[in-house]
Amino acid sequence: MTPAQIQDRILFRDGLMLIIDKPAGLPVHAGPAGGPNLERHFDALRFGFPKAPSLAHRLDRDTSGCLILGRHAKALRKIGILFQDGKVDKTYWAVVAGSPPAESGRIELTLSKVSNKTGGWRMVGGLPDGQTAITDYVVKGRANGMTWLELTPHTGRTHQIRVHCASIGCPLLGDPQYGGPDGHPLHLHSRAISLPLYPKREPVGAVAPVPAHMRAALAACGFAEDPIHG
Repeated sequence: MTPAQIQDRILFRDGLMLIIDKPAGLPVHAGPAGGPNLERHFDALRFGFPKAPSLAHRLDRDTSGCLILGRHAKALRKIGILFQDGKVDKTYWAVVAGSPPAESGRIELTLSKVSNKTGGWRMVGGLPDGQTAITDYVVKGRANGMTWLELTPHTGRTHQIRVHCASIGCPLLGDPQYGGPDGHPLHLHSRAISLPLYPKREPVGAVAPVPAHMRAALAACGFAEDPIHG
């Protein structure tokens, strides 16, 4: 990714934060083995500041869309408190296999990280010592055994949306780890995010355009041309 390419993915910018449109398939930071990651390109987002911005939260490697960066330490602390207090509104779009049990609903299922020596780790729902996790969903459209969902997570657990959708019988396309059909990229997109960054102003945020790999499935489910351009 060139400096111009990451700058083209900026959705919002002010003196405290940036919101960028994270591409699918790129981890936000280097794992134990290193390799390509989004964070290594943040120097191109300084815009005159002495240091590069830093991640205020994370998205999974294969999830696309709105990602917040704090531009300095004070901003990161302020944004972090808003996340901790549940004041950041997040909207995700997903295409799932099958259909949920109702047109809208709430999924409340605890999540636990479970590891083993041969299979690595995964998140497991419903264990008694798990962390509280809550996701609301609304059906936006259906076609060909697929459903387009709009999801609002009220907690920020690892793989929350993926496990919650699988728990109600509709795993995400491209998510074989949790029972979804393979042969697709993961169909999960952080569509919009907003937060009350300034107490006396309206919340600020951004909307991320639909990524190319999700357009066909969303169009089949009734999504029209996206007015948002990245």
